[in-house]
Amino acid sequence: MARLTRSQRRNDLVLAAALLLGGLMSAVLSSISGLYGDKQGSLAIALGYVAFLAVPIAFRRRWPSVAAVLVSLAYFMAVTFRIPEVYAGNIAMFIALYTVGAWETNRRRATIVRVAIVIGMFAWLFIVMFQEATQPIDPSVEGPFSRAGAFSPFVAYQLLSLALNALYFGGAYYFGNRSYQQMRERAELEQRTAELESEREVTAAQAVALDRVRIARELHDVVAHHVSLMGVQAGVARAVLAKDSEKAREVLAGIEDSARTSLHELRQLLETLRAPGNDSDPDTAPTTHGLTSIAALVDEASAAGLPATFTVIGEPMQDPPPLVQVNLYRIAQEALTNARRHAGPHATADVRLRFDPDAIELEVANTGRSGSTTPGLGQLGMRERAAVSGGTIEIGPRSRGGYLVRVRVPAAESEVAHV
Repeated sequence: MARLTRSQRRNDLVLAAALLLGGLMSAVLSSISGLYGDKQGSLAIALGYVAFLAVPIAFRRRWPSVAAVLVSLAYFMAVTFRIPEVYAGNIAMFIALYTVGAWETNRRRATIVRVAIVIGMFAWLFIVMFQEATQPIDPSVEGPFSRAGAFSPFVAYQLLSLALNALYFGGAYYFGNRSYQQMRERAELEQRTAELESEREVTAAQAVALDRVRIARELHDVVAHHVSLMGVQAGVARAVLAKDSEKAREVLAGIEDSARTSLHELRQLLETLRAPGNDSDPDTAPTTHGLTSIAALVDEASAAGLPATFTVIGEPMQDPPPLVQVNLYRIAQEALTNARRHAGPHATADVRLRFDPDAIELEVANTGRSGSTTPGLGQLGMRERAAVSGGTIEIGPRSRGGYLVRVRVPAAESEVAHV
């Protein structure tokens, strides 16, 4: 249940003040009109009664059950001793019963208090009705209602009184419960809204983190491959510069081409990220790299001093998902880069691309050193790309020597995990 606010406490004070003013006016007018005839109480008692009613109403939402009991006792005493004021008392009773239903947090207590008050009031009403019905009729005194007939005006008046009290107490009970239910639903809705807002913030933070991982992965694959290739080519150029100037010139041209390609890919990545309203994944950004570009990677590796072969097994499928193509290309690129860096000067590489009816498998094996290197960002990136593509990957030394990278991903678009 929502906590009582300062505004609500202030409103209760205003309501109590309005009830006090209205009750004072009602008490004066009722006393002047002689509401109970010769048996009515004094005006001073009526004014004190009205003041007593206003105090519990001022604190009705802080202590709803206590306020309801005090108002009910005061009302019972006022009617019993014919204090000349009934309208403010009726209003206070309705407000008090309603408040118990709407604001009492202990629902068992709320039920007990209201049922006890209703039963007490109806018991008192039946007692009064019985007393009036059994009083001897004084022929010299003309009463307001005749008791003659099978369905006399007196019986009709008593039935009307019962019906009005039933509506009165039933309405207070129902509307109090209804108000409590609505406030609880509103509190639950506010809580769910706060939870959704918190989840939205967490999701936004996760999206930012994922974007950073994707960008870091793409930058690593672009920079590491080309810088590694340029490093190897620069070493070759330095070694043959004095002996074979023509070969050195070819190698330097390869370095220039690698630098140009690297800058082109970096520019393409940055344009994708900076484009207004572009929230695409860098892995799936428009690119010329795909499965058909793996052959060019193999040629680059051979030109850089890592003899490599490329084999396609099975019938190539038409237009595999772009995400699958980009990620397989990047995995092949990283595997060949690692082979150039770690496999040793006499290593060779074998790249195989296998097409199955429901999957595509890429295998990059080299015959260099079989000792495993410490996993770095490159291996982490390959594992992430395999997971993003909905596939599995195997990275490690081979039992017969060398190193193996094997990845298998689903070929169907619906099976690819776009995360």
